[in-house]
Amino acid sequence: MAEVAGPCLDSCPETACVSVSLGTSLTGVAKELKERMPAWAKMKKESKTQVILVDVEVFRSRVGALIDSGTTRSYISRRALKKLRLGLKVKKLADPIVSVLADNRTMRVEDYVEGVQAYFRLEKDEKVEKVLHSLTLLVQDDLPFDIVLGMDWGEAAGATLHLREHECRLPSPSGEVKTARLFHVSGVDNTLAHCCLSAPAFARLVKEQLEDQVFVVYVRLVTEAKEEVSSTDPTIAKLLEEFKDLTESPTGVVPRPIQHRIKIEPGSRTPKGAVYKMSPRELEELRKQLDELLEKGWIRPSLSPFGAPVLFVPKKEVELRLYIDYRGLNAITLKIAESLPRIDNLLDRVQGCKYFSKIDLKSGYHQIEVHPDDQYKTAFRTRYGHYEFIVMPFGLTNAPATFQLCMNDLFRPWLDKFVVVYLDDSLVFSKTLQEHQGHLRQVLEKLREANFKINAKKCEWAKTQVLYLGHVLDGDGIKPEDSKIAAIRDWPTPRTLTELRSFLGLANYYRKFVRNFSTIAAPLRRLLKKEAIWQWDKDCTSALKKLKRALIEYPVLKVADPSLPFVVTTNASQYGIGAVLQQDDGNGYRPVEFMSARMPSKKVATSTYERELYALRQALEHWKHYLLGRHFKVYSDHETLRWLKTQAKMTPKLTRWAAKIDQYDFELKLVKGKYNIVADALSRKSNYFGAIVHYLDIGRDLHEKVKQAYAQDPIYSDLLKRVREALETEPDYRTTDGLLFEKTNVFDHLCVPNSEEVRSLILGECHDTEGHFGWQRH
Repeated sequence: MAEVAGPCLDSCPETACVSVSLGTSLTGVAKELKERMPAWAKMKKESKTQVILVDVEVFRSRVGALIDSGTTRSYISRRALKKLRLGLKVKKLADPIVSVLADNRTMRVEDYVEGVQAYFRLEKDEKVEKVLHSLTLLVQDDLPFDIVLGMDWGEAAGATLHLREHECRLPSPSGEVKTARLFHVSGVDNTLAHCCLSAPAFARLVKEQLEDQVFVVYVRLVTEAKEEVSSTDPTIAKLLEEFKDLTESPTGVVPRPIQHRIKIEPGSRTPKGAVYKMSPRELEELRKQLDELLEKGWIRPSLSPFGAPVLFVPKKEVELRLYIDYRGLNAITLKIAESLPRIDNLLDRVQGCKYFSKIDLKSGYHQIEVHPDDQYKTAFRTRYGHYEFIVMPFGLTNAPATFQLCMNDLFRPWLDKFVVVYLDDSLVFSKTLQEHQGHLRQVLEKLREANFKINAKKCEWAKTQVLYLGHVLDGDGIKPEDSKIAAIRDWPTPRTLTELRSFLGLANYYRKFVRNFSTIAAPLRRLLKKEAIWQWDKDCTSALKKLKRALIEYPVLKVADPSLPFVVTTNASQYGIGAVLQQDDGNGYRPVEFMSARMPSKKVATSTYERELYALRQALEHWKHYLLGRHFKVYSDHETLRWLKTQAKMTPKLTRWAAKIDQYDFELKLVKGKYNIVADALSRKSNYFGAIVHYLDIGRDLHEKVKQAYAQDPIYSDLLKRVREALETEPDYRTTDGLLFEKTNVFDHLCVPNSEEVRSLILGECHDTEGHFGWQRH
């Protein structure tokens, strides 16, 4: 019934240490299932500490296998067959097994699978190694567990159960007995089993019932409990009640010493825009918001020759925000640069403070008047008439600088003493609660005196921890915001040479800032050698951790210095976007922050222009507190962004993105791909691959040429023959319509034959340059 092979050598991981066959007699299986099915159902409901569930890897996917010494045979559920992609291995029993359970349900076992290559992880002294078992399993539709391993496997494997220690011990390839890793202890390897699903794909998987249960999980950040004072604290609540008038909605135009000016470059043409087409809902909202702006006295009818187009930007909770496309006006406006405070100096001021309040103005820009001589320049065109702003609208290139100047003038007596202002982020800080109450009173009185209104919903009062300018401030000091370093810290363990080269390309870019870089990276570089065999070991894991730690710690990651120019480098691939914010401090470009994100949709991912524009928009929004109101450079390796400010016709979505981008004052620099290593690597992180639904549709001509090229490829022609004739010898591959695919845990890769014609055809479909090859080549 069971055959035991000889010792397995580390150099030959394909050789199974244990091989379990079906045998000839299946007598007793029906009776066994009748007795054990209720027991398994009970085990499933009980705490997992009462069962031994070992971690088993099949085709790079993990499942939990129950070890049951009361069962003579081993079983697999129909659900696990789908999960592990074993459908092609299923065979029919010569005589189906029929069993009647205690509740009179009839149960049939008609199928089995053999030659299932299953890896068990063995642990001892913090060292882990794999052992390969070749399993034969009976298929049972209603099995409560993915796999149940019985005595046929236990005897062949030489397994010993230690119930007191709750362990299963197995011989390793070297003959030493080690503990099998438990499934519920180690959990699932996220880098192998987790991927991003579209809504249709998720619905399809739920229908196929590949999982026992599906849950909706809401993530809430949990931090160490600290003393917290809310606005309901008696002293703070009493103070806020005294200044309740500050929360009223702002209306009218308040005379202020500072007004917004719009200086036009001499000889410029007057910008005019078309009236954008709107949906009935948008037209209804447009009429409503125009009426509100007129009622508040912030706009008036206009006869100005200027005329910017109007669009809507979606807000949370399905709201629409009126947005004026001032790209034409901004292009001819003389830029001013208000001196922004140094962020490191601001952060130094709050050292030792324990209480913080953040103040947000309600419609802050609209509380500042446009100079009467420049109001006609803000004119905009709508279906319901021509209007101009009396107060400062959103979207003007110099508006952030004007706002900063106004806030500095308002709080000048207390700047850097207990108030810091960076654009629209105002922070009040104090060492004691009593002192903080006094500081807040002075600030609120000044706001009342100047007739500024605040947005109570966005204000934070007397907090012991706040997020400010990308840093977390509390009584213990200052630390970077988690998202600032997450892109590097959470980089997944490379599984292929391509993924390893991507990470090392990023790390190598900053090697001069990392002490002993070559020594640390040596284990990873060994895998890149031509003759090297891919074997990720503990030295590689250690090197990866050290490099990641070095990249996110001083002196590599520096605090931003507003006196130095900023450089934003962006890149977008089919998988995601990547960006890095840098400054040149005289010793080369030093990163301030890294950023990466998945592509939001298949449509954006497949449009070169959209994904490049999306990457730029997201990067600027992410670093708004650094970039808004100052001149900086943007480096990109794609030509399409060059026409951003002059593109006349764009879709409504791209127009909204462009309007957002146009608030910033930057110079676009085109760079070659080889100089864009960091952003490119961040945009192609391996854990983003699952976000792409597909790369391209293979047309009939390309389909036929790939099939023909297989016959001329000595490697793939032989492999294709083995997959067709003896699939069990090549479990990692499959064929569909004559095409050969390699199976992975996320999606299957097309095997591209060694044909210049085929490669050229695919490159033409995938991208416009070979440097952005989107397929995994095999």
